[in-house]
This record gives sequence, C-alpha cells and structure tokens, in this order.
Amino acid sequence: MDFEKKLGRLEEIVTKMEKGELALEESLKLFEEGVSLSRECQSRLNEAEEKVKKLIGFGMDGKAVMEPFEPED
Repeated sequence: MDFEKKLGRLEEIVTKMEKGELALEESLKLFEEGVSLSRECQSRLNEAEEKVKKLIGFGMDGKAVMEPFEPED
C-alpha cells in the first residue's frame, strides 16, 4: 500500500474511533491497525526527509555540498 493510501486508511480509522460507536474489540483492532499504519507512514516520511537535501555550493573537490532541507517559514 502506498503512502497516500495508508494515510487515507489512518484517517478513516480515526474518524470511526472518534464517533465512539464501536465495540471494544473492534476499537482495539482498529487502534492496533492505526498504530501500525502511523509507524509505517512516519518511517516513510523519515526516509523522504533524508533524501530531500538543499544544494548549498561546491567544495574544493568540485563535489556538491549538501545540507538537510529545512522549510522556510
């Protein structure tokens, strides 16, 4: 399942649980699924963050100098 689908499923789970109409067993099952999806999404975001770099110049050896990308406010 790709990131967007995982995030969509996580939103569905949150919506269902916020209604408070689920039986305990169903709530626990969805909670466990949600925790798993949340961890997978966070892991994917961390991977993506590592790949996003900002070129700041070139070193003496001619290689690109990179630094972590930080969004501007």
